[in-house]
Amino acid sequence: MPADHADGPAPAPGRARGFVHHACLYGSDEDFLAMALPFARAGLAAGEPVLAATTPANIDLLRRALGERAYALDTAETAYFGRRPVERVSAFLRYHDRRARPGRRMRMIAEPVWGGRSDRQIAEWQRMESGLNVLLAALPVWMICPYDTRVVPPAVAEAACATHPARLEGERLTPCAAYTDPGAYAEAVRPAPVAAPPTAAESGPADRVADVRRFARERAAAAGLAGERLSLAELAVCEAASHLLAAGGARVVLRAWEEPGAVLYELSRPEPSGAPVPPFAGFRPPGGAPGAEDGLWLARTLSEWLEVRTTGPATLITLRIAGPRDAERL
Repeated sequence: MPADHADGPAPAPGRARGFVHHACLYGSDEDFLAMALPFARAGLAAGEPVLAATTPANIDLLRRALGERAYALDTAETAYFGRRPVERVSAFLRYHDRRARPGRRMRMIAEPVWGGRSDRQIAEWQRMESGLNVLLAALPVWMICPYDTRVVPPAVAEAACATHPARLEGERLTPCAAYTDPGAYAEAVRPAPVAAPPTAAESGPADRVADVRRFARERAAAAGLAGERLSLAELAVCEAASHLLAAGGARVVLRAWEEPGAVLYELSRPEPSGAPVPPFAGFRPPGGAPGAEDGLWLARTLSEWLEVRTTGPATLITLRIAGPRDAERL
C-alpha cells in the first residue's frame, strides 16, 4: 500500500513540513528493502536530499537496488554517525544544515546501533529516540529508524513503538498505539541513580565558578588525568555548574569519586528556587545567539554521559568523565 494511503499520516511528496518520525521493524534484507527502496526512490525523484545512515550491509543493498540513482544517495555508516546520543543529534542537525533546501523536506534512514550496549546506554539511546520528536520538531525532515529484529533485543524492538508515532512495514504505515509523550517516556526509562561510595570526596557549597573549577581540577588530577584531558574535565564540570547557577541556584554542592575507568562528579542545587531542567536540555548544539542550554550541551559532549535528576526541591547533575586508561582518547 503506498505510504500516502496508509493507515496513518505520511508527508505529501516534496512538501516541506515539520518532523515526521517512523520506526521500521524488519527481519530480513527483503523487509529492509521493501521500506528503504521506495522511500529513497520517491525522495530522489522529488529532488529531496536522502540520507541512509545504517549498516554497511544495508547501504550496499540499497545502493545496488537503486542502480544509477545510487549516485545521488547520501550515506553514513551508522556506528560512526554519532557515537553517543548528544553526538547523534548534532550529526542530524549538521546534515540538515548542510543539505537543507528552502521549501523542500529531506529524508533520513537512521538506524541506531543497539548491539553490545550496556543497560544505561540502551536507556539513553531510547530516551534520545523519543526526544527527537521534540528536538527536531520544527525541521522539515521525514526520518525512518530501522530496527533489525534478527539482532536487536526484543525489549528494544518493542520500545520502538513507544518512541515513534507510527511504524512502516514496506510502504504500509500504521500508528503506534504504544506511542508515549517524550517527556513522560524519558522519565519512565531513566537509568538507575549512581550511588557514590561512602568514601566519596565531599566539598562544601560553592557559589562561584572559580570554586567549582578548583575542585573539578583537583579531583581530575588526583584520578590521573593530565594535559588536555584534565582541562576538558574541568571545563565539563564548570559548564554543568554554570547551568545550575544560571537557572536560579545560589550555590551548588559538589561531590566526586573514582570508579574503574572514570571519575564521577555530582553537582546539586539544593534550593527549591530556580526553573526545573527540561528532560532533553542540552542535546541541541549552540546555534546563533548564546542560549541557556549551551553550557549543558558542552558538558554532555565532553562527558561519557551526563544525567539530570530532580529529587524534591533539589536538582542533581551527574557526569562521568573517562579516566586516564581510556585508550580511545590517548
